[in-house]
Amino acid sequence: MKFACFYLCLLLSFSISAQNLPSLLTGRNINATFAIVGYDSVAQEWGVAVATHNIYVGNSTIYIEAGLGAFAVIAETEPDYGLHGLAQLRTGKSVQEAVEFTKTKDESSHYRQVAGIDAQGNTYAFTGEALKFWRGKSDHQYGQNFVVLGNQLDEQVLSRMSQTFQSQAGTLAERLLAALLAGQQAGGQVTGKQSAALMVKGSQNNWYNQIDLRVDNSRQPFQDLQTLLDHHYGRIRLNQAGYAWRAGNSARANQKLKEAEQLLEGWEGMYGRIAQVHAMMGDTEQAAAWIVKALEENPQWVVQLPAFYFLKEEKVMAGLIKEDQFSTKDWEAALSMLLRMDADEEALQLALKLLEQKETSSYLLYLIGKSFAFNGENAKAKSYIKQALKMDPKNVEAQSYLQRLP
Repeated sequence: MKFACFYLCLLLSFSISAQNLPSLLTGRNINATFAIVGYDSVAQEWGVAVATHNIYVGNSTIYIEAGLGAFAVIAETEPDYGLHGLAQLRTGKSVQEAVEFTKTKDESSHYRQVAGIDAQGNTYAFTGEALKFWRGKSDHQYGQNFVVLGNQLDEQVLSRMSQTFQSQAGTLAERLLAALLAGQQAGGQVTGKQSAALMVKGSQNNWYNQIDLRVDNSRQPFQDLQTLLDHHYGRIRLNQAGYAWRAGNSARANQKLKEAEQLLEGWEGMYGRIAQVHAMMGDTEQAAAWIVKALEENPQWVVQLPAFYFLKEEKVMAGLIKEDQFSTKDWEAALSMLLRMDADEEALQLALKLLEQKETSSYLLYLIGKSFAFNGENAKAKSYIKQALKMDPKNVEAQSYLQRLP
């Protein structure tokens, strides 16, 4: 009877908890189930993708230093494998030595699963002996410049991940995520999924090209992680569209904008940027359509409407732009947007209108000055920027711009 009560309590706790069965039976914090560690020798990038039936898998399972290597630490997670592993690689040790440094001192290594890759793509991994007793398959597999590993898996998960990573085109991040998704499609972890993470760091990457994406608690962590990666690349494509247009390459600009629109679907915070690029390229009708879409998805987006004052004549914008209700800050937003779009003549016309209306603030006078400068009227530009500084001597943008004027 006591055993039955204990078993019932165990099942109830299992149904409520995000932890998996081994962690409940052993009282251990088993924090991950399958992962892939990879290296791109051309891009000089190192990355890890991981998923688990627990919350915030990215919190303690991924350790990467660009130019040095990467480690994935799963099953019963022990951060020392990642932290000490990177430290050992810095001293010139091999990736195997880096992992064994912690393993030889770890009395619970039979509960661990660890994989590492060094600066040249050399790999090493181990699967703790005790994991074979858990439900599902526990193992690791090597490939050129990558390792896949996991526990509590359906039989084909690791082989499908390996095949996908080797055959998939694209960036390292795209290949890692594709492999992770393939593993899930092959059955994944037998108990399900709750969180997923993807990190990629490159020795040649700027901060905005480094990837650190996490879905900490979701019923659909793989889809959510894919959406995050799409948004990451979508913002890059949108920037590329703007650069291409300014460089006179309209074909590339249109292609990149099309790609960006698909990748940024659902991120209404970027819809204004999409509208801006459409307008730069002369398609104000499509620009207005994206503004309306933003408002439909998020009514609070209305505070950004004044920046798109220049779209007020578009049919779908009828009644949305109420310039008689504009504050000075609204007019600042409207003029600033025209300047960002290189709409020099339109910016000057609005500046003249605002001068007639006697709208004024230090920042608005600075923008008016820029509008004259953009149209080659430097004397007037200096005059208005000096007025801006008289009104607010700490207007650093006005200070900087005045120094650059000839």
